[in-house]
Amino acid sequence: MRFYANENFPRQTVEALRGLGHDVLTSAEAERANKRVPDGEVLEFAVAEERTLLTINRKDFIRLHNLRPDTEPPHFGIVACKQDADFAGQGQRIHTAVAEESPMNGKLIRVNRPG
Repeated sequence: MRFYANENFPRQTVEALRGLGHDVLTSAEAERANKRVPDGEVLEFAVAEERTLLTINRKDFIRLHNLRPDTEPPHFGIVACKQDADFAGQGQRIHTAVAEESPMNGKLIRVNRPG
């Protein structure tokens, strides 16, 4: 799966996903970190790159998903996660969730901590 990790997304989880075979582009690698890019532009960048967005900014991106008009091209998926210190476990839960939902076009998936 091709992901775009929002700037607040944990680097350790990015590495776990890469270890599971995913192509993950971070905002730092895309030279878009620390620039106060509005959430809507973050999503549009992910769409332009044909990548599923990874974020822990759940509230704002769930809202953007719900507000996206049907007339716009669909996004390539949003994975909204809770903050989780078990980075390897979080990577595995994301990996499992997207495998069950593939293809991700237009979908929103919430990935929570266990328990």
